[in-house]
Amino acid sequence: MSTGTSTSTTPVPTTLPPIDYVGYESEHQLAGMMALIENDLSEPYSIYTYRYFLHQWPKLSFLAMDKEKDVCIGVIVCRLDFHGHSKSKRGYIAMLAVSKEYRKRKIGSTLVLMAIESMKTAGADEIVLETEYTNQSAIALYQQIGFIKDKRLYRYYLNGVDAFRLKLFCKPEAQELATDKIPS
Repeated sequence: MSTGTSTSTTPVPTTLPPIDYVGYESEHQLAGMMALIENDLSEPYSIYTYRYFLHQWPKLSFLAMDKEKDVCIGVIVCRLDFHGHSKSKRGYIAMLAVSKEYRKRKIGSTLVLMAIESMKTAGADEIVLETEYTNQSAIALYQQIGFIKDKRLYRYYLNGVDAFRLKLFCKPEAQELATDKIPS
């Protein structure tokens, strides 16, 4: 039996826009990367900071692109260097950002896993990063991947917020060396 009133609902799209994951290629991608990072991260970075990472380690930076809109919706920027006086190679995740409207779709995890794989292929013994002490979703993301809290850095960021340094051991011998240094 009909009540005489009809309600029409607009169908909600069930498909998400296709996403392309691409490696950093050239400065033509830089404006989109910078806009996303400036919007999402608390630290201000100059163009020289971006160029420092992108020119020296271009194969360690990746973008997630909305194929329909041709816009950068996620980015990770990394480096790989020898650490201190040791011969170990330390990867570093300098920046990770995902546009708010695209979160909870595993874009950040995918970018991190792509970067980790590239750094491991290039011989990384460990990978580190810093994240705000209050950023529980980032901490959870990294811990799901296998990162551990290494230390708390007090008033680390310019806004006065503490950070956690997180570390991922890439090789069993790197983890053994780290545990050997812990006093018993």
